Amino acid sequence: MTPSPDRRVVDISRPVGADTAGWPGDVPYAFTLSWKKAAGASVNVGAITGSVHTATHCDAPYHFDDAGATVDQLPPGTFAGPAWVVDVTADGAWRPRLEELDFSATPRVLFRTGGWPDTARFPAAIPVMEPALPAWLAARGVVLVGVDVPSVDVLDSKTLDNHHALGRAGVAIVEGLWLDHVAPGRYDFVGLPLRLVGADGSPLRAVLLGPA
Repeated sequence: MTPSPDRRVVDISRPVGADTAGWPGDVPYAFTLSWKKAAGASVNVGAITGSVHTATHCDAPYHFDDAGATVDQLPPGTFAGPAWVVDVTADGAWRPRLEELDFSATPRVLFRTGGWPDTARFPAAIPVMEPALPAWLAARGVVLVGVDVPSVDVLDSKTLDNHHALGRAGVAIVEGLWLDHVAPGRYDFVGLPLRLVGADGSPLRAVLLGPA
């Protein structure tokens, strides 16, 4: 899926830095240099700490199910291919904005909610899909759902109903996308997780390949 000269690469990842807001109580992101050229080393060598759910990331089923697959067990092809970007910023159900879309050759859908406008500030509340939508999407062959907010469930959920519904249907979950600058339409999506053995999620560098 190499970009051709008439296509452009659109970054839909949130920046990850010291001011990136993470889940309250989770391990904050930090980058440090353990070796420094300025201190006499031959190279700069950095180290990072933080949650695998920082900014733009995927949730592996193990995140919400002890028997679920870890991120290294997920097929990478799920995270690359045609996708619809759908604007659901208006109040109300999300499904009506999907009913005219053909998912047969475009089995991924990314929802632009506008619910996380400032990456440095964790939102107090977020819009989420209606409970019946995961099954509706799965019945149409959707393999990946992405949102531009920190979760597919409301932030104070203890049952994570949408996570479990998507997991039961085999639909991959991507959260924390940045879609404010993206027009609705059909694109090619690439957002590969790291092959972190045993992990419940992974950061993504997510991009869309679109028309010039």
